[in-house]
Amino acid sequence: MEIIHGGDLDAARAAFPGAPEPWLDLSTGINPWPYPLPPISAEAWARLPGRAAETALREAAAAFYGAPSPDRVLAAGGSQALIQILPRLRRPGAVVVLGPTYAEHAAGWVKAGHRVTEVETLDACDGADVVVIVNPNNPDGRIVPPERLLALAERQAARGGWLVVDEAFAEVAPECSVASVAGRPGLVILRSFGKFFGLAGVRLGFLLGEPALLRDARAAVGPWAVSGPALAVATAALSDAEWIAATRRCLADAAARFDEWLVDAGLRVAGGTPLFRLIDDPRAAGLYNALGQAGILVRRFDHRPEWLRVGLPADGAAEGRVKVALETFEN
Repeated sequence: MEIIHGGDLDAARAAFPGAPEPWLDLSTGINPWPYPLPPISAEAWARLPGRAAETALREAAAAFYGAPSPDRVLAAGGSQALIQILPRLRRPGAVVVLGPTYAEHAAGWVKAGHRVTEVETLDACDGADVVVIVNPNNPDGRIVPPERLLALAERQAARGGWLVVDEAFAEVAPECSVASVAGRPGLVILRSFGKFFGLAGVRLGFLLGEPALLRDARAAVGPWAVSGPALAVATAALSDAEWIAATRRCLADAAARFDEWLVDAGLRVAGGTPLFRLIDDPRAAGLYNALGQAGILVRRFDHRPEWLRVGLPADGAAEGRVKVALETFEN
């Protein structure tokens, strides 16, 4: 069966035409309890985004991420757009991706003409023009300590290279972030808004780095890269310290409870973050199909057929559907 990308319910319906509706999508690492949308002015919908609103967003992002200055932050229409833009800002060269990880990184660099190699240890990352590390990693939650990342970034800068650190899930592990030193030579940081805040449809991401890099990236994304409503929503969310702290606690507690009953169901939780869990089981292919037939989409991986990534169920009803599907599969 063709691998279905996370969130692609149309493909899931085609693959499992008899599955009950509504589908339960647990295939992404998106917070199932999204940030409550603030009031959005009619002007935000009717006019092109203004410079003041964009500046306010960058200020809120810099404060939340701990970046030295808003001038070290660029907002764009999703971190995925930035993943595709970055490879076009360098001459083709040798790129190493610390894997297994989010496949779009390697795909973006290959598409731009770079030579890409995936390695499985940090020690094997040295020597490339560009090193890409997702931290915390997707899908296993692996974390590379910040001090090791900064040492690698310094070596990359010395050879005129980059260390690209994708911190898409760092909101739930802020201690692993290197955003506080954004702007250091050779260090390129990506952040995603939609996952932790549960608003993937906003399509917003950030690039943190040196002024020259941000200048080139800004030219590549073009004017009005972020919509007026997205500017308003994200500025409010990034500034809401109370909601952020409560949500971190909520996600950690929910992930721990989810682990308990996954283990009770006879499954091995091999890693993850508080936004998703990674199951490692030789029956993964059969379990994936059983869940799909029950109208539950999870993420499988062609390179690791024993893995399934599962997002957090939003409520008791969703959790109950998963439990019933697991019990049916086991019997």
